Amino acid sequence: MSTRLFLGRLLGLYLIAIALGMLVNRRRALEAIDEMARSGPWMLFSGMVATAAGLALVLAHDVWSGGALAFAVTVIGWVALLKGLALLLVPAERIAATYKGLGFTKFFKVWMTGVLAVGLWMTWQGFTG
Repeated sequence: MSTRLFLGRLLGLYLIAIALGMLVNRRRALEAIDEMARSGPWMLFSGMVATAAGLALVLAHDVWSGGALAFAVTVIGWVALLKGLALLLVPAERIAATYKGLGFTKFFKVWMTGVLAVGLWMTWQGFTG
């Protein structure tokens, strides 16, 4: 199995699990995100984890050609890396303001439905490609 297919499966299933978990437990998810966004230590820890995950994806699969799945895996890797670095470098209050500015709370179902759709697509591509 290629790295592209493995990562497509892994990321797809991860996105499905996260989206469904957050949609089913909306209030708990939003409360946790709000609390974490205001916590310097949580933002630092989240930044460390996201940076490590992003680096792993970028180092394992920095492929911009080879189809939509390859492109999507690479984009997710770079987004995770950049998000991780932002969480490490940007003050927690600024991160919280960014989430609010993106309408994360107001458009929660839209965001999570989008994440779910990407996860389903990546999973399908990973298992059928």
